[in-house]
Amino acid sequence: MIESYTFGRMVILGKAYSSDLIIFPDRIDPSWWRKSGHNLCLGDLKDILQEDLEVLVVGTGYMGGMKVEEEVTQYAKSKGIELIIEKTKKAVERFNSICSQQKAIGAFHLTC
Repeated sequence: MIESYTFGRMVILGKAYSSDLIIFPDRIDPSWWRKSGHNLCLGDLKDILQEDLEVLVVGTGYMGGMKVEEEVTQYAKSKGIELIIEKTKKAVERFNSICSQQKAIGAFHLTC
């Protein structure tokens, strides 16, 4: 459960993170980065896509600066994964509301 999010900072279980991260059901990857910083392509999700998941929540940044490529959307659809793409503040709300009910992973861009 994410306790708080502000531009460039997220708090989870009392620990503050200041870089983009992925929240898995059993762990956190605190240094997630993409090949092209503000574009999310399928290759950027290789660790996530090896997991058993029902929902992938993508936070695109405070102002929505990260773009999700169409190949990500198509892949999720083909695998029956619900893909939620929102600005990070809204994505945090959505993630918190579903993470205890479904197999969910969150990938969050914390700035822009």
